[in-house]
Amino acid sequence: MKIVVTGATSFVGAGAVRELLRRGCEVCAVLREHSVKADRLKDNGAFPEGLTVLNVDLGELSRLPELIEGPCDVFLHMGWRGAGSSDRGKEEIQRESVRDALGAVRTAALLGCRRFLFTGSQAEYGVYDCLADEEMPCRPTSFYGKAKLAVRREAEELCRRCGMDYGHIRIFSVYGPGDHSWSLVSTCLDTFLKGGRMELSACTQQWNFLYIDDAARALSDLAEFSGTLSDFGCVYNLAGPMDETGPLRGFVEQMYELCGRRGDMRYGLRPPNAEGVVNLIPDIRKLRDVTGWEPKIRFEQGIRNMLRKL
Repeated sequence: MKIVVTGATSFVGAGAVRELLRRGCEVCAVLREHSVKADRLKDNGAFPEGLTVLNVDLGELSRLPELIEGPCDVFLHMGWRGAGSSDRGKEEIQRESVRDALGAVRTAALLGCRRFLFTGSQAEYGVYDCLADEEMPCRPTSFYGKAKLAVRREAEELCRRCGMDYGHIRIFSVYGPGDHSWSLVSTCLDTFLKGGRMELSACTQQWNFLYIDDAARALSDLAEFSGTLSDFGCVYNLAGPMDETGPLRGFVEQMYELCGRRGDMRYGLRPPNAEGVVNLIPDIRKLRDVTGWEPKIRFEQGIRNMLRKL
């Protein structure tokens, strides 16, 4: 199976590329020219067998049919401008990313892909305090969430006209080795291990964490799925174990314990993120029922895995 992947050097993207290669897929990874994150895809200083790296900007994906030989099977679009918290409220950056995504759909059709997968976000749902399944009304509060939702609305119809199966994966909170240094999990572990103090929000909202290897398996399962994803409705929640969903403060204190109770934490000192106070209460039963996937790594084990690599 030949799979085109944009956003291949992102945290989740690199994990998906590794898993797809492990399964024997041929991967065409689309990177920005002179990407400083290209080393994330290397093994012992070299790109692994089965991986082709293409230096193409997200706004120039129409060049790919000139660079990729033969038909492709799946296009996994994870590239996005302005995914960081500081850019989520910038409307023009988010609109540009929507244009990139729809351009990716057209390029996928030219490459002969049978399926187009897009990584959306829990931010599409907006602020809520109940179990979120894929049929829940979406009321995004940030331009980022609105833009991801716009892709879901427009890409599904465009894929239908192009004869492609469409899968829209709403990713919740992913963590693990290689996570951004500024993420909550990475910052907590670094601060506690150094005996420092974490200044946090109230951390009373419900939360859920998904380990990176489980996320990569899910994306690979969706890419390799033998049926038609859109037959079940194109949207799929991707999150961690449902029975681990709980107050964010509990996850912080679990990390504190696993770090040997070094340092300390203070709650209520930081403002909410760009989306406001959001609860993550994901329902992942649809993904499990359709593909057979389910998360394997529980939070304690995931944190222990991270600590071994620090």
